[in-house]
Amino acid sequence: MSNKLQSDQKIQSSQKFQSIKGFYDILPEATPLWFKLEDTARRVLAQYGYKNIRMPLVESTDLFVRSVGEHTDIVEKEMYAWEDALNGDKLTLRPEGTAGCVRAVVESNLTYNGPVRLWYSGAMFRHENVQKGRQRQFHQIGVEAFGFDSPQVDAEQIVLLARLWRELGITDVQLQINSIGDAHERAAYRNVLIAYFEQHADLLDEDAKRRLHTNPLRILDSKNPRMQAMCEAAPKLIDSLGDETRAHFDGLCKLLDAAGVAYIVNARLVRGLDYYNRTVFEWVTTKLGAQGTIAGGGRYDALVERLGGDATPACGFGIGLERVFLLMQEYGITANDSPNVYLVNVGEQAEQAAFTIAEQLRNAGIQVVLHAGGGSFKSQMKKADRSAAQFALILGDDEVANNQIVLKPMLATVKGEQQKYDLETAIQYLIENKN
Repeated sequence: MSNKLQSDQKIQSSQKFQSIKGFYDILPEATPLWFKLEDTARRVLAQYGYKNIRMPLVESTDLFVRSVGEHTDIVEKEMYAWEDALNGDKLTLRPEGTAGCVRAVVESNLTYNGPVRLWYSGAMFRHENVQKGRQRQFHQIGVEAFGFDSPQVDAEQIVLLARLWRELGITDVQLQINSIGDAHERAAYRNVLIAYFEQHADLLDEDAKRRLHTNPLRILDSKNPRMQAMCEAAPKLIDSLGDETRAHFDGLCKLLDAAGVAYIVNARLVRGLDYYNRTVFEWVTTKLGAQGTIAGGGRYDALVERLGGDATPACGFGIGLERVFLLMQEYGITANDSPNVYLVNVGEQAEQAAFTIAEQLRNAGIQVVLHAGGGSFKSQMKKADRSAAQFALILGDDEVANNQIVLKPMLATVKGEQQKYDLETAIQYLIENKN
């Protein structure tokens, strides 16, 4: 074997791999706050009667084209789509969750016995420009209600989110709502809007010109400063709603008023997906820069039928978990998963006994980190301190011989002094004083 080939193989074998751009690791130091976010969301969702559903990460590409919309940014630019080399199927990593949830509801006929409330969580995938609060693999909690045509469910989902923010300790977030009408109202408005934008063609950027005849409502959502005044002066869909649609929106506003949830009617709010109708809403913050939307959704009454089911009214929303996580950090919200006990053991007999004692403690509901691998008493106590455990339990060969164990409080917030106990007394003490 040549020296060059050996050198190349050595370089390859020592190469360190890195995560793909836009795909990142959530490290152990961050997971306690993630758990707090997810556990709080699960608890709030249960209060409102939503049941968990779990869908696959991969769906048929056509599912998203038909539901999200052929001329949306997601379908045109952002989907991770490919043709399966084994059978030729066109597949896509899910860029959002509603389409897959609707597919599951239709496929399994989940509304057979009446309306259902569902929620799901997990990774979504979009090929976007990576920045703070925007990754190519990101995580959402999605909430969907099927079979309810009353604005009560629209309001319920908004109030649910308001409760979630309160329980997480998040304040200073703003609710923006709008109604984008039904399909026939949007069709008429679309013609009015195209005519308006054509009168101001000199102000349209390239993206707006591309959308003009395919998705003109999305032009209203442009962030281009040069277009802001022109978009603000555009005719407003909410002013052209029919009586039924207007009554639905008025009903939503009255329910939010009764619940004490403050909101702003944003006539430019349209959301980025084709399936929405009537109610749309977003919760936004100014603390995360450009990625200020932390949750958003609305009503999509035609989507179930579009994907092969019976006509079924529906409403839902998605929470951007990375953004909420960043917002929790901005507010100084913390969480930890420190153990109740770090079990120090020094000596041959102590090492053997510690394993059994650790299991006894766990059987009693106590979280235990068992020191493994030997080491001096001093080095083990340093590790006990770094673990942020409430207590260190110290076991040596003498303690094993006398059926005793030393209990030492490790945190300033824990009362008491270092003492020797028999094992049963120590366990009872820990049960009574654990966090």
